[in-house]
Amino acid sequence: MPKVSYAKPLAKKYERLFNTCEILPEHFQQVDHIIKMISQNQTRYERLEDELGIPWYFVAAIHSLECSLDFSKHLHNGDPLTHRTIHVPKNRPRYGNPPFTWEESAIDALKMKRLHMVKDWSLPHLLYKMEEYNGWGYRLYHPYCLSPYLWSFTNHYTSGKYVSDGRWSDTAKSRQCGGAAIIKRLEELEIITLKHDHETYIHGTFKDIIPKKNPLFFYSLKKEDNVKKLQRFLNEYPGISLRIDGIPGPRTSLAVKKLFIEKEVNLAHNSYRYRRLRQPIAWRATSSNL
Repeated sequence: MPKVSYAKPLAKKYERLFNTCEILPEHFQQVDHIIKMISQNQTRYERLEDELGIPWYFVAAIHSLECSLDFSKHLHNGDPLTHRTIHVPKNRPRYGNPPFTWEESAIDALKMKRLHMVKDWSLPHLLYKMEEYNGWGYRLYHPYCLSPYLWSFTNHYTSGKYVSDGRWSDTAKSRQCGGAAIIKRLEELEIITLKHDHETYIHGTFKDIIPKKNPLFFYSLKKEDNVKKLQRFLNEYPGISLRIDGIPGPRTSLAVKKLFIEKEVNLAHNSYRYRRLRQPIAWRATSSNL
C-alpha cells in the first residue's frame, strides 16, 4: 500500500482534529473502563517504553485496538500467543519458539514497524504513526471517512469501515474505541502530558462563548448552560483537554485558570473583564459591548 507522507499540513490537521475531538456521551462508560484497565497495567507498558523508547500510552492504545487489552494475544494483530501469527502479518515473531510472552511478541511487532527508531513523539506525529500502524486505506481510498482506528467513539466518526482485509462497507460501524479517544481521555484525566504543536488554530474568540444574558461561568457539579461551549473553546488550546459534559467542575475550573492566568490571556483585547470569585476557581465574564 502506498505510504502517506508526514508534512506540516497533515500535522496541523491531526492537531486540529484532536483539539476538537469529543468522546461521545454514550461511550463515556466504555472508554473509562478501558482507561481503568490500561492504568492497572501501566507498569507493564512502561517496561516496553524503557526498552524501545516508545511512549507507554501509544503501546497501550495499540494493545486495546489489536487485542482488546488481552495479554494472551499478539500485538501484531490479536492472534493467540500460543502460535506464530496466522493473519497479516503472518509468521511473526520470526525468531524464538511459541508460546511467546506478550513482551516478546510486542517488541517484535513494534520493531517490525520500526517504531523504536522514531524520535518525534509529538501529538500529531503520534497520531500519524498510530494510523500508519493500521494502514492508510481510509485516507487513500475513503478520505471522506476518518479512520475509526483513531476516531471511533468520537464526534469525528459516524460509520464506514473495512469489514475484512480489502473489503469496504459504508454502513458498517466500528464497535471498538479509537486510539485517539484513548489518548484524549488519558490526557483529560492528566494521566499523561502530550507534546502539542506550539501553534494554535483557534476559530472564534472568548466573545463567542459568552451568553448574551446572565453571562456567568461558575463552579458547579451539575450541567449548566453554555458550559459545553466553554469546554470546547478551552480544548482548542494545546495542553488543555476536557471531557465535553457541560459540567463546570474542578477540571474545567483549573483549565480556565491555566488559560487566563498562567498563559496570561488578555481578555481586555476582546473587551472583557473578568475576576476570580472563589475557590475552586469561578469566573464571571461580562462584556461592555453586549
